[in-house]
Amino acid sequence: MNTREPERMSTSKELGPLNVYPHASSLAALFASTVRASPDAVALVLPGENGGLRLTYRQVDERSNKLAAEVIRRGVTPGACVGLCMGRGIDTIIAMLAVIKARGAYLPLDLAYPAERLRFMLDDAGAKIVLTDPTGLPRVPSHPGETMTLSPGWDEALPEASMLPEGKGDDLAYVMFTSGTTGQPKGVAIPHRAIARLVLNNWFTPLDATTVFLALAPISFDAATLEIWGPLLNGGTCVVYPKGGVPDFDNLGRVLAEYKVTHLWLTASLFNLIVDERPAVLQSVRELLTGGEALSVPHVKRALVVLPRTQLVNGYGPTESTTFACCYRIPRALPDDLQSIPIGSPIANTSVFILDEERRLTAAGQEGELYIGGDGLAAGYVHRD
Repeated sequence: MNTREPERMSTSKELGPLNVYPHASSLAALFASTVRASPDAVALVLPGENGGLRLTYRQVDERSNKLAAEVIRRGVTPGACVGLCMGRGIDTIIAMLAVIKARGAYLPLDLAYPAERLRFMLDDAGAKIVLTDPTGLPRVPSHPGETMTLSPGWDEALPEASMLPEGKGDDLAYVMFTSGTTGQPKGVAIPHRAIARLVLNNWFTPLDATTVFLALAPISFDAATLEIWGPLLNGGTCVVYPKGGVPDFDNLGRVLAEYKVTHLWLTASLFNLIVDERPAVLQSVRELLTGGEALSVPHVKRALVVLPRTQLVNGYGPTESTTFACCYRIPRALPDDLQSIPIGSPIANTSVFILDEERRLTAAGQEGELYIGGDGLAAGYVHRD
């Protein structure tokens, strides 16, 4: 990854703060702690009439326990991949939790992908089971494993769960495939500790029981990792945006305001579009994170004017570093001659280095390759070096 913009890093070596977080714990154990602390707090919301569908932490826990026991009964063993061929929805998040509780790794599949690409991902990851719903079922390609459809009322048909296996921080949590724009797509294997390091006791955005995060990204995009696990491991609320594709701005603004969303992630292109056309819909958001590509300085400056109560955050990181490697909390006063928005500093328990062709540290201001390390690093690529 050639930085091309060396001014984005202040030195050739930066280490994020070594914040304490439960790196040895599984996501299932961390979620269980949240359930014990706040069983009746609202965990998941699907907007709709009369306040939409709301599930408490206790209800999410019970449903995901049932599904975890069922996928174990169907042969999912520790480390096995389980495909999720589902759109955004509450059942999708419950399915993620269930796979984690079964000590499997979930493989998110984008319903918009061609059948051949979905088949390749399932085969390459060796998925044992595909969990889907009535919407996703027509998109499930032929595969050697089993397909289980979560139809309405599925949880009522399953028995109560008995004892579930205990996981650990080094277990695989999910496999997410790269885009393949520079070659064949690769399955990036992300462990539990990498997600815990992202969302617990980190500095780039405050996450706690008051957090209301909108789940807007496709589940096959690693921004969803922050949107879902950020609130659920901190006792907050995850509001699942009810429609796919680019959101209708009027509906997006209504959801943000009605459900008091505090945190929102937008791709840089969608951020620019909203700032150009309807920036007022973002006024109720407390923390607005954006990235995925270099930010537009004019759009950021305009947003700072029209969103006086919103903190903007530039988040940078490849899939292999679990959503973010570096972040920059953008100040309200930016220089008039600013040419680019910095990617900032490494987030907690992360290191970045700019190295030359001999893998030696470059001097400050020199070009080089960006190397990323720390607890957010993937365990590797599935079946590849």
